[in-house]
Amino acid sequence: MAKRKERRFSTPVSHKRARQEFLDSSDGDLSDECLRLMNDNNSDSQSVSGDVGIIESIQLKNFMCHSMLGPFKFGSNVNFVVGNNGSGKSAVLTALIVGLGGKATVTNRGSSLKVFVKDGQSSADVSITLRNRGEDAFKPEQYGDCITINQHITSEGHRSYKLKSNTGVLISSKKEELTAILDHFNIQVDNPVSVLTQEMSKQFLQSKNEGDKYKFFMKATQLEQMKDDYSYIMETKQRTFDQVEQGGEFLEELRKQYLEKEERYRSIAALSEMQNELQELQHQIAWAMVRDTEKEIKTIRVEVTAQEAKTDKITERVKEWQNKVDTVELKQRTMQDELEKITEEAQTLEPSCIVLKTEVHAKRKGHNDAEAAHNRSQAELKRLLKDHEQLYKKVEELKNSAKQISEPDQVEKQKTIDRLKEKLKTLQDQDESIDQQIIQFQQAVRSYEEDFIRFRKEENEVKKKLDSQQQQLIQLKDSKTNRMKRFGSYMPDLCEAIDAANAQGQFTFKPVGPLGAFIHLKDPELTVAVEACLKNLLLAFCCDNHKDERVLQALMSKCCQAGFRPPIIVIRFQNNVYDVKSRAVFHPNFPTVLTALDIDSSVVANCLIDMRSIETVLLIKSNYEARRVMQHNKPPKYCKEAFTADGDQVFEERYYSFENRGPRFLSRDVEADISNLEREIEDRKAHILTIQQQIRSTEIDIKQNKRYLIDHQQHKKELQITMRKTKLEITDLENVEESVVISTLEEEINDNQQKIETVKERLNNQKAKLEELKCLLQEEEKKCAAIKEKINQIQEAAATIKDGLHQVEDELGRSKNYLKHYEEKERLHLESIKAFKHNIATKEKELEEMIVKASKIHPERIEITRTYKSLDTEMNRLRQKINSERERTGDREEIIRQLQEAKEKYQSAESKSKNLKKFIRLLDEMMVQRHKTYLHFRRFLTMRCKYYFDSLLNQRSYSGKIEFDHKNERLSITVQPGNGNKAALDDMKSLSGGERSFSTCCFILSLWSIAESPFRCLDEFDVFMDMVNRRIAMDMMLKMADSQRYRQFILLTPQNTSSLPTSSLIRILRMEDPERGQQRLNFSRTNEEDEDGE
Repeated sequence: MAKRKERRFSTPVSHKRARQEFLDSSDGDLSDECLRLMNDNNSDSQSVSGDVGIIESIQLKNFMCHSMLGPFKFGSNVNFVVGNNGSGKSAVLTALIVGLGGKATVTNRGSSLKVFVKDGQSSADVSITLRNRGEDAFKPEQYGDCITINQHITSEGHRSYKLKSNTGVLISSKKEELTAILDHFNIQVDNPVSVLTQEMSKQFLQSKNEGDKYKFFMKATQLEQMKDDYSYIMETKQRTFDQVEQGGEFLEELRKQYLEKEERYRSIAALSEMQNELQELQHQIAWAMVRDTEKEIKTIRVEVTAQEAKTDKITERVKEWQNKVDTVELKQRTMQDELEKITEEAQTLEPSCIVLKTEVHAKRKGHNDAEAAHNRSQAELKRLLKDHEQLYKKVEELKNSAKQISEPDQVEKQKTIDRLKEKLKTLQDQDESIDQQIIQFQQAVRSYEEDFIRFRKEENEVKKKLDSQQQQLIQLKDSKTNRMKRFGSYMPDLCEAIDAANAQGQFTFKPVGPLGAFIHLKDPELTVAVEACLKNLLLAFCCDNHKDERVLQALMSKCCQAGFRPPIIVIRFQNNVYDVKSRAVFHPNFPTVLTALDIDSSVVANCLIDMRSIETVLLIKSNYEARRVMQHNKPPKYCKEAFTADGDQVFEERYYSFENRGPRFLSRDVEADISNLEREIEDRKAHILTIQQQIRSTEIDIKQNKRYLIDHQQHKKELQITMRKTKLEITDLENVEESVVISTLEEEINDNQQKIETVKERLNNQKAKLEELKCLLQEEEKKCAAIKEKINQIQEAAATIKDGLHQVEDELGRSKNYLKHYEEKERLHLESIKAFKHNIATKEKELEEMIVKASKIHPERIEITRTYKSLDTEMNRLRQKINSERERTGDREEIIRQLQEAKEKYQSAESKSKNLKKFIRLLDEMMVQRHKTYLHFRRFLTMRCKYYFDSLLNQRSYSGKIEFDHKNERLSITVQPGNGNKAALDDMKSLSGGERSFSTCCFILSLWSIAESPFRCLDEFDVFMDMVNRRIAMDMMLKMADSQRYRQFILLTPQNTSSLPTSSLIRILRMEDPERGQQRLNFSRTNEEDEDGE
């Protein structure tokens, strides 16, 4: 359909179901847009039927093997065409494709139209009526409410069209008019989503090829046509460009011919003038050489003056950076001394802190014991006061009692009183024992809670170290395939970005880094020592200049995570390593860092010398030997520090331990490092499990002791209640005593009063002692807190000084780097001035010789404005021209005619070339924008298709997803039947035929939801489905049809449709089996209406 292809690049006709516009948004935004569009479509389509483009009827005559079929009247929403094989279902679908202008090959029924003419007949006719109502109707003033398309096909394969109005009036017979109607209604008969034939349906349902599915998606969404159109345009543009390039050579040839003709014309009358001009040029060239040499000498003198003016400034910069280096070195020594002083102070305070902690613990225990004794005395006083009150009441009652008790009763009562008093004494003993146990349980709970807090803190610290080791393990494993990942997960991407930028010429010199990748140890046992010495320098990059540094910083900001950007060091790149023999450390038994390394790059070696002075740092494996060399004796000459095999840093008067014991960057045996680290991680995990077990055990002990404490407190309350009851019983029995008993009770009251006074005195003493112990405890706690605070302050100050010391060390390295840079700059500057002066002397000698030669040619000096090169070129050209003119003769009129023709040809060709180049440039700009739009549109359709597919699978509790690989043109569908785990999705190859057909049907329905067409035709979609999947697929299609009432659905199936619901929107057309010799097939209709609801 060539005409429709051409119309794709014109302004599209606006209609109601035009594709939704979309924004340049992220995938997340596209997903939200999909949801919004679906909701809008669902809400808008519930009560709307299609107005334009749907098929109202179709009729066939002498088509394929059928003499007459139809007319068939279709409903505006869902239509089922049901019938056995041979009844003519596929003929109806084939006629629909052919009748709307489709090619014979699209039907999969033949390669030519003549195969559709019934045998023995001269022609076939197809009549299709399309609805044409509403605001989007096509030329409603001519066609009315419907358009009838009559197509006549001859047995030779020719066809003709007649487009009629609703009244039967012929409107047009042109194929272009039909194409315009199809474009207006957005009907695509060659789109498998609009019309899926039986052969294509079977082929697609059985296909397992991901490439076929992707092609199906591209064709269904018209992205394939759009892509092919763009490719055709770009090929045409390239051919045009090639022609323009080839024409450029032709244009240049025309220009040369034109210039030659023009020169020939001018040379006719100018031969003698040219000879005079040649002589004058010779004079000018002689003095032009003198002039140019004088200018050159003058320029060099100006440059020498300018360079000499810069000398003081460069010298000042050298002094400035030398002062800066001296200042930073002094600051470094000061901070090191201060750090040593603070460290010694912290070490001095540690024993005092331990002693104070012990004192606080003892004072707290004494305070707790005193508090428990005070509480017991308060309870005892309370009990004595209550007993005193009860005894006093008892005496009063006895005095008022006049009863007389017999002697036997008196004896029995006394026995009961004695027994109750014995019981009361037992209860009091139990009460005192429970008090002691309660104090023990309280102390146990406090102790276990302190242990619980300590275990929790230890667990958090161990987990933090475990996380760090696990991250390091990931980097080590990644480094097995890519060594750069050992320096950080971002490092391979950064190195690739650097290579790409260097290939594009963004760097003057390609940066070198990370430095650790260029370093190899001669002795693997010194790996930790070297890493402790170089630290972050192993991750650093070197740049030759600050321009390259800015480019590298921009790349790092894109590739590196926040807070993990490697350092950048600017250093002049040299091919040779610095000669440091005069200032390097030499020891017969121990190497320096410089001699212990094999360094692949001279830039890396020079950087480490500048930044870390590795020629002055010794590596001594033994801690004892390191102390002996650096501290017991005077350190070797030029030696500033040393590192042990464990990474400890040793100065002449200081020693710093290294926290990290394992290598991270420079180890050669990665497998051993991984094994060691995995073993450490397992040990760390076991340690965590042990701590967690201790935490659980402590929690159990806390709960158990709290439960015991509550039980004993409850038991104490019960004992006290029992004691009060016993005392009351004794009091009741003693209330009837005689005067002897009264006197006894009065004595007991006096004894009890003395006890009360004693307890009060003891209570006051205990209270005073408790206050004293409390004050002592608070004082010790304040001392302990003060010394802890002081230690924390010292540690914070030490950490701050260490950070500052690292910054100062970095600053010192940078300052030394700048000092070396300006010293080198000063040297090159002085050498440059010396070379300039030597050049001036040479040029002055040459000038004297040139003046002598020029005077011989022309005695008087000539002032020349043109350059020597232009004069020389013109003189050579003039000589050639004179020689040529002398040898050549020709007719003046012929020369003029040839000049005019050459001029016209050149100007015409030049104008065409400019126009074509302008057209190609505009076409390039337009195609770039269209390609971006194509990519966004493809992403938009992909997101919608994924969403609809997932939604349709969920209706059957399937799990699945569609994955698009646009680069390799693959579309994979993975499905898990039932409520499966999405993490274990199955490829469609592993599904049964019915499940695969159902999944493919869901895919087709997803494409239906994103492809625009007024009707969908589907032939034998359920051919490979079992009854369950067929019913579910049918329900989904009906549900989609109900949500898209503005579209028409025509479904052809040989299956039974008795299970379909009764609805005014569903029309079933049943095709009867043809009888032998039957000339016309009849339809029987169910659930149909004569007129579709508006």
